[in-house]
Amino acid sequence: QVQLVESGGGLVQAGDSLRLSCAASGYTFSNYAMGWFRQRPGTEREFVAAISRSGISTTYADSVKGRFTVSRDNAKNTGYLQMNSLKPEDTAVYYCSSGRSYSYQKKSQYDYWGQGTQVTVSS
Repeated sequence: QVQLVESGGGLVQAGDSLRLSCAASGYTFSNYAMGWFRQRPGTEREFVAAISRSGISTTYADSVKGRFTVSRDNAKNTGYLQMNSLKPEDTAVYYCSSGRSYSYQKKSQYDYWGQGTQVTVSS
């Protein structure tokens, strides 16, 4: 069955870096764009970044632009989110997802979801 498994979350200090991974199985990973979302306590799940099927095109939320980098390795069926210069407001559960277009920024537009990984940034 379709499965997306995030890893790499943890507790870090402001200014530190983390790299999240998303391992996909059960479907043709390279046929789908990949998105990253996050959900902070008491808020809706929000778009963070997305990457096209080939990995050539990317898009980012303004709040992470210049600090986060999304990438993928289709040979390994794995996507990544490199997060640098982390801030306390980046604290959230981070989710990876697969959808038809990297231009999609609504969670309803994505077909498959992981279970999420917690990222906590202390000040």
